[in-house]
Amino acid sequence: MQTTMSRPQTRGRRGDPKARGSIARAIRYLMNYKQQAALPYLFLIIATLAQLAVPRLVRNVIDAVTSGYIGDQVLAALDKIPANFIGAALPKILEALKFPAGWSIDQLRAQLEADVSSAPQTLISAILFILLFAALRGIFSFLQAYWAEKNSQAVAYDLRNDLYAKIQRLSFSYHDKNQTGQLMIRATDDVEKVRLFIGQGLLQLVAAIILLTGTLIILFSTNTKLAWAAVPILPIAFLLFMVFGGLSQPLFAKVQQRLSTLNTILQENLAGVKVIKAFTREKEQQKKFRDAADASMAQSIVVARLFTFLFPLIFMVANLGQAAILNVGGKEIIAGALSIGEWQEFSLYLIYLFLPIAQLGFIITQLGQASASANRIFEIIDAKSDITDKPDAIKIPVVEGNVKFEDVTFRYFGGGEPVLSNVTFEAKAGQTIALLGATGSGKTTIINLLPRFYDPTEGKITIDGHELRDVTLDSLRSNIGIVLQETTLFSGTIRENIAFGKPEASDEKVIAAAKAAQAHDFISGFPEGYNTHVGERGTTLSGGQKQRVAIARALLLNPRILILDDSTSSVDLGTEAALQSALDILMKGRTSFVIAQRISTVMNADKIIVLDKGKVVAEGKHKELMEDSPIYAEIYNSQILVNEKGGAQ
Repeated sequence: MQTTMSRPQTRGRRGDPKARGSIARAIRYLMNYKQQAALPYLFLIIATLAQLAVPRLVRNVIDAVTSGYIGDQVLAALDKIPANFIGAALPKILEALKFPAGWSIDQLRAQLEADVSSAPQTLISAILFILLFAALRGIFSFLQAYWAEKNSQAVAYDLRNDLYAKIQRLSFSYHDKNQTGQLMIRATDDVEKVRLFIGQGLLQLVAAIILLTGTLIILFSTNTKLAWAAVPILPIAFLLFMVFGGLSQPLFAKVQQRLSTLNTILQENLAGVKVIKAFTREKEQQKKFRDAADASMAQSIVVARLFTFLFPLIFMVANLGQAAILNVGGKEIIAGALSIGEWQEFSLYLIYLFLPIAQLGFIITQLGQASASANRIFEIIDAKSDITDKPDAIKIPVVEGNVKFEDVTFRYFGGGEPVLSNVTFEAKAGQTIALLGATGSGKTTIINLLPRFYDPTEGKITIDGHELRDVTLDSLRSNIGIVLQETTLFSGTIRENIAFGKPEASDEKVIAAAKAAQAHDFISGFPEGYNTHVGERGTTLSGGQKQRVAIARALLLNPRILILDDSTSSVDLGTEAALQSALDILMKGRTSFVIAQRISTVMNADKIIVLDKGKVVAEGKHKELMEDSPIYAEIYNSQILVNEKGGAQ
């Protein structure tokens, strides 16, 4: 994969509506789970209602204690007042205790005795209800957290699968322009940022809204005057969050971009660790990684600086609101319009008012990260592939193998100098076509066009008369076996790698393909044979061994068209001779395209096509080209005659 091309830019502009739409689109993934998606929010409502009931119960406890204590003290005081003074003092006592003005002394005593006697029972009942609601809140808080986490993991699972499936479907031109590390970070860290918001931030947001709404309703129904003292802080807090949310989103996007750059450097260095050590470039690569890590850390510090300013500002606003309420509430208590129990109830509800405001700071952090990451995820999911099936594409039947290139011109990314210019040739079924030319002449481009890794810029390619754009990609590629110059094996057993394109193949067929590719002997030499595990990218095998496993993998498909891209380059001369004789037999009956650096491997081809700077400069058999093509004769002389001279010495 190319690593020098431009990478996709995350559009994280301030207030970017696309970013907001991306996070909403990610949230809609919850709809795949219907009733399950609603469970955490149902449990959240129950837990929040249980939470909202507690301050009223605390008020009952305090009022029971204070009324019992006051009643006991007043009864004791009444016993000490002379009888002839009771009548004169009674109106003031009733007014102070907020009892009806027309009550008699007997009615007052009866009420006070009732308050004293009922206080213990009221206290016990209120405490039991507090414990009950605490238990309910604990149970349903656990259930909401469990189901929210389960749903968020399910969404992350779907996002990663959709992302991976789209990356698999994207054309080679997309991968040429984008870095591996960039794609990896979007499938891992970006998905995790979205998951965290859906599993935590979104739930906290809904909880904050429910708690804030419920608290405001209770406050206004309890004490309108105090409620109005608290309300002015809300629009100020929300305005702050909107401003900081707009500022943070592009900053979080830059954090993800720099993290992607860091990941790309790490991926490249791990893949090329042998080259780095061979050229003793460890220190330079460490500096490169350190510079990327410094840039990532610096951007994270910019975000941290913003939010270390936001949170103290929010708490300052909350404290100003608390001061205003203390002022109003204190005056109410002094005036006798507010009991201590009512004040404590109101104070607890104020905590419920300020708590969601404080939570919004954390929610904004997660939302900013998730919005930037969701935008990066859907940039890939929405990316348009250059190579797709037409709506009316047909499934090509088993082909005979007649291939035609008609005036084919190709430019990478649609611009610049053409890599191929007006290439025209025909390969009849069963022929072996050798592509010969200097590096950069266009040989690899031709074999990349055959399975539609790319489409021609101009001209057309047909197989058995079917234009490649008119058939489905799956049916086309199932008829083509490929052994690329850069051999790629996957972590797993040798058998799994040979049967990669045909997992259901029997052991007998796998072994037959390996024998044909001259791979059976060295595989049998391993202690575990075909069940031997190969390392990442096949690093535990030699170059020649990997090449032969890759050839066996292609041959197992029994394709009608075979592409061998310099497939004998990694083997010694003795192995090459054995492998070539096997390939000569296997290529019979198949249309084969062979790229080789050594002319000796293509001298017996049915047709040799000589390329120079993207153009066909000669074609024919070996003897014809030796007479008619100076370029071919020069290549032959430079290899064969020099080798013969070297051998004579």
